[in-house]
Formats: sequence, C-alpha cells, structure tokens
Amino acid sequence: MRKAAWVTMTVLALLIAVYGLAALVVPGFGPPFMAERRTQVAWAVYAHLSGSLWALATGPWQLSDRLRQRSLGWHRWLGRSYVLGVLVGGVGGLGLAPHAETGLVAGVGFGTLGVLWLAFTALAFVRIRSGDLAAHRRWMVRSYALTLAAVTLRIYLPLGALAGVGFEAAYPAIAWLCWVPNLVVAELWFVHRERSAPAVARS
Repeated sequence: MRKAAWVTMTVLALLIAVYGLAALVVPGFGPPFMAERRTQVAWAVYAHLSGSLWALATGPWQLSDRLRQRSLGWHRWLGRSYVLGVLVGGVGGLGLAPHAETGLVAGVGFGTLGVLWLAFTALAFVRIRSGDLAAHRRWMVRSYALTLAAVTLRIYLPLGALAGVGFEAAYPAIAWLCWVPNLVVAELWFVHRERSAPAVARS
C-alpha cells in the first residue's frame, strides 16, 4: 500500500513537471492567462515554473528510504537541488500571487502557500544541518506536501468544472484547497507512524 501510494504520487508529480516544462518552453502552451503574466511579471513566471517543476520531479526521490540507504551522497546532492528549486519557485510564486486570477482571496491563498513552502523547506535544511534527522524528515514531508499543490490544483480544477461550479467561484477556494488538505494528510501520516511504531518495535 505504501509503495503504491509513493508510485502514484511520483507519476502524478512527474506528469505535472512535464506539463510545467512544456509551459515554460513551448510558445502558447499553458492556461490562457499565462501570456498576460509573461508580459506583467515574466521573471516570476519563469522562476516559478522552473523551480517548481524541479522540486516536483526531485521531491519523491528525497522521500525514498531505499535511495537514501543505498546512496546517501546522491540523496544529499538531490536534496540541495530540491531546496534551490523551492527557493526559486517559491520566490516566483510570491511574485505571481498578487496577480492571481479572480482576485484577493486566491492571491492570499497562493501567497500563504508560497511563504509556508519556503519556510518549511528552510526548516528542513536547518534541521539536517544541525543533525536532527527526525525533524528534518518531518519538515521535508511538509515541504513536499506543499509542492504537491501543483498536482492537487490540477485535480480540483476539472472536478470543479464537472460539478458545474464556475471558474470565478471555484478558483478562490481551490487556491486554498490545493494545499491545506495536503498538510492535513501529512500530519495524519505522522500520527499513524507514531501509533504504529511501538507495534513494529514489538514484532
């Protein structure tokens, strides 16, 4: 079950990373408002897309116990590149937040996401530098839960349309729904691991 969840997460993340790469390099590809944003805040578009797609693509491997155990050096270098990706993507996201479609509520939602994404990733980096492996892993899980907002956003958008909710009404809610439930799931996963740990230790 755990492996299936990791594989599903990785496949979805890689698909959205490819989508982000196409939006970055293929003229006219992506949502209609992308062309307008490239005119308004081109630096933010390129920073957000490039950094975010790299974080999406590298994050799952950082959460792989097998990779970490087999090649700690590779895990560390990949982790550093993930942090750089979040830094670039997060700053770009903060630059885009004031220009969010549908206005203030969506802008605050995406802006809050950007701040927390940067903060959680920084805490993960600080914790591993201080040698606190358990705290580092927790903050990395929280960081990647926010990275996956790029995936859940693109799940909620068509679901909203299928439910008959107009874009203007759905998008402000999705700007929050794309990441808040992700964090809730991460915290529930921590609780599950803590509860199951004694049973594993006794077996």
